[in-house]
Amino acid sequence: MKTNVGSLDRLIRLLLASALFYIGIFPYGSTGLGMILVFAGSVLLVTALVGFCGIYSLLGIRTSQINEQL
Repeated sequence: MKTNVGSLDRLIRLLLASALFYIGIFPYGSTGLGMILVFAGSVLLVTALVGFCGIYSLLGIRTSQINEQL
């Protein structure tokens, strides 16, 4: 599996994931919306850590540089 998520994209995903975790846990902690926000944050976190996004692959988008690929 080749990486298709670049460094800047990973940083943005990590920042969004942390914001979604915070909003999902503290203001909406025990609601359905809170669970959805935490799930969305976890998807962003995993794609940022792994460096691969399935939707990018389907759409043919690549934000990573050639030398960043595995």
